[in-house]
Amino acid sequence: MKILFLGTAGYHPNEQRQTTSIFLPELGLALDAGTGFFRIREFLETNTLDILLSHAHLDHTIGLTFLYGITHQKEVAQIRTYAPAQKLDAIQQHLFHPDLFPLPPNFECVPLADSGVNQLCHAQVSSVSIPHPGGAVAYRIESDLEPKTLAYVTDTTATSSAAYVDLIRNVDVLIHECNFRDGQEDLAELTGHSSLTPVLQLARAANVGQLVLTHINCYETSVDPLGQETIDQVFPNTIIATDGLEISV
Repeated sequence: MKILFLGTAGYHPNEQRQTTSIFLPELGLALDAGTGFFRIREFLETNTLDILLSHAHLDHTIGLTFLYGITHQKEVAQIRTYAPAQKLDAIQQHLFHPDLFPLPPNFECVPLADSGVNQLCHAQVSSVSIPHPGGAVAYRIESDLEPKTLAYVTDTTATSSAAYVDLIRNVDVLIHECNFRDGQEDLAELTGHSSLTPVLQLARAANVGQLVLTHINCYETSVDPLGQETIDQVFPNTIIATDGLEISV
């Protein structure tokens, strides 16, 4: 399973990072649609595109307005966007309000199943609600093409006893937000985001194979935006994602 990181910042893009969007080309599956979403066009391999939204904040959804460009001269028979019904309604009513976007692109909005399990074109997806201002969703993805598992958790405050620990337990790859450095825990709690050490401890407690940190603070532009020394001490099998990163599981 190939994982492409098309946008890895939170809130707004900077010179190094677009906002959050991740793509699994063999599955035709996108995780969030931030400003990095426009890059999917280059990597589309399937004639379907499924988009899992963690929530409706603009840094995770604005890329839906790029769909015309993504599908330009591309054979895409079906585009489906998954999220809680309330989030999909907000997107349709506000992001695609006629005063803002007069001709919406053709995609289907699919509310997440009450059971928390959705069968997509090439994967089975489980979801749970996670705490964040306005609410968000974490996902576990099991490929139908190979025995690989991936969890995606963004825009929440990590703890080693988080309610979603069972969802991520034993996955091959955990992609988890880490917007703040250690020492910024109060700000993380206030904004509904995570700081470094709690995410590392969570990954260790859940026995994940590899941790990839994303949704990096857009004001962090150094080569070490979170603290590599701490990563090496607590959970060494960790990557800090950058735009353009490609990993295979």
